[in-house]
Amino acid sequence: MERNEVEEKYRWATEEIFPSYEAWKEAKDAMEKEYADFDYEGAFKGKLGNKESLLALFSKEYEGMRKLEKLFLYASMKRDEDLRNAKWNSAVSSMMSLYSKFMAKTAFIDPELTALPEEKLKEYIADKDFADYDYLLQKIEKSKKYVLSEGEERLLAMAAEVTDGYHDVFSMLDNADLNLPEATFEGKTEKITHGGYGVALRKGNATERKEWFEKYYGAYIRLIHAISQTYYGNVKKDVFFCRARGYASCLEMALHGEDVPKSVYENLIEAVDGALPLMHRYIALRKKVLGLKEQHMYDIYMPLVENADIGVSYEEAYDIVVEGLAPLGKDYQALLRRAKDERWIDVCETEGKKSGAYSTGSYDTHPYVLLNYQRTTNEIFTIAHEMGHSIHTYKSSAAQPYPKADYTIFLAEIASTVNEVLLLKHLLKSAREKGDKKTEKFLLNYYMDMIRTTLFRQSQFAEFEQIVHKMAEDGEPLTDENLCATYYGLNKKYYGDAIIHDKEISYEWARIPHFYRSFYVYKYATGIISAISIAHRVLTEGESAVKDYFSFLSGGCCTDPVSILKRAGVDLTAKAPFETAMKEFEETLEAFEKIDER
Repeated sequence: MERNEVEEKYRWATEEIFPSYEAWKEAKDAMEKEYADFDYEGAFKGKLGNKESLLALFSKEYEGMRKLEKLFLYASMKRDEDLRNAKWNSAVSSMMSLYSKFMAKTAFIDPELTALPEEKLKEYIADKDFADYDYLLQKIEKSKKYVLSEGEERLLAMAAEVTDGYHDVFSMLDNADLNLPEATFEGKTEKITHGGYGVALRKGNATERKEWFEKYYGAYIRLIHAISQTYYGNVKKDVFFCRARGYASCLEMALHGEDVPKSVYENLIEAVDGALPLMHRYIALRKKVLGLKEQHMYDIYMPLVENADIGVSYEEAYDIVVEGLAPLGKDYQALLRRAKDERWIDVCETEGKKSGAYSTGSYDTHPYVLLNYQRTTNEIFTIAHEMGHSIHTYKSSAAQPYPKADYTIFLAEIASTVNEVLLLKHLLKSAREKGDKKTEKFLLNYYMDMIRTTLFRQSQFAEFEQIVHKMAEDGEPLTDENLCATYYGLNKKYYGDAIIHDKEISYEWARIPHFYRSFYVYKYATGIISAISIAHRVLTEGESAVKDYFSFLSGGCCTDPVSILKRAGVDLTAKAPFETAMKEFEETLEAFEKIDER
């Protein structure tokens, strides 16, 4: 289907941002002249110890950022409507250049603020005129003890230029040099791809799954020395900067940058470790339900229930989402309906359109959502997920000034997952009321796999990162042998005895791009733990829990993320949220076991 064949009501209303390319271009040129070409250093460098100068700088800088954000939003949305369109591809490239230019012009600000005396920073933080910027200044104050002399900082900046390329090297190995062979799927020979691998492991027969698994990892084995050295270089980079700045560990350095206490990470690993018997029980259940004499790692993605998709139109799917999120109250439902009626959402798959789904927006617009809707159960959850992001963005922007509106990555997946959990509970209730055992089993399996992949799997990755960084900190070289042995040991620990730990799985770490963003993946696990706890509170405590949750949604980045999350009644420095999530997994597992016995 071409885009011009799609009804207007199913196309997002980009004309509300700019009416045309010409209007966008005019605004872009004006922004560049007024903000990107402005001599910030000439006007403000060396003057940030003066209150009026700093306030004027902040005002100018954030005005420019707001305009950049809106301009970039429009260009990227128009590009994503049809990736074949050269005009909008060029427009996005020009925005990237403009962004780089603006950031270069304002690059002196953070170092100069960091160099201010601690007393001056405290004075600014206490001054109500800096209320929009107080958390930014608090983070700078906290970082002061890790900032070195001007000359040393210059050397670290130079070092960063030559140590930041490990992800790019891995990306080239993974996408350009990885020689993926052919394999058989559904009786036909085809070239293995990253995307096709997941499909084959879900839908292929036993022979095909084994072939894809062995050949896919065989390609990584052929490059394992290069990948191992690349990853070791990335870890050594972390150790270098950790020691240069005086952090106790690489983990502490990463968490300090996010303003998250180390206890959150430690609580996660400890809670998951204690719940591994449940994971082992789930793996054993899979073996039994699938009727496998031997269960291998390439069997783990097979669905336990086939052909139970809720195949409905987009209109019906959206109504299901609105109904499923009724526990969040009428105002939340009204906002969902408004998003649909006011064309926040681009619904249909069309030629050239960007694949997948996402939520986007800017401070000066409402959020927008890109979908490629298909009649599957997953797509209903995708609507709920992306609208969770969108309403989080909407409420934060409505409640916070621009410098405090953008919530952190640590919090980013919580609202979207709350919606998924509430929707799942609604669909489960409906299936049970109808006596639809097949759909009930399908949804229980969906939930168990969601928890396995997002909580347990990401925690396994997080524990691997923690172990190998500690090895490097202790002076132990990282080799393909000890990296694979470490990962293989964790895989056995996490998956238990009801599955054969094929030797190829020891190389799985070598294909995970997130490992080049050190200590990133744990946020997926804490996100689902937080979401399960919030959904549990909403369903058991009602209006008071919803009020707390809305306070969280409105928090933006007004303070540290753990404190913002506490507004919703979730304290990740304590054990309770982790226990709630593990109890949820246990109850879901028990429900599936009971229905499977009937």
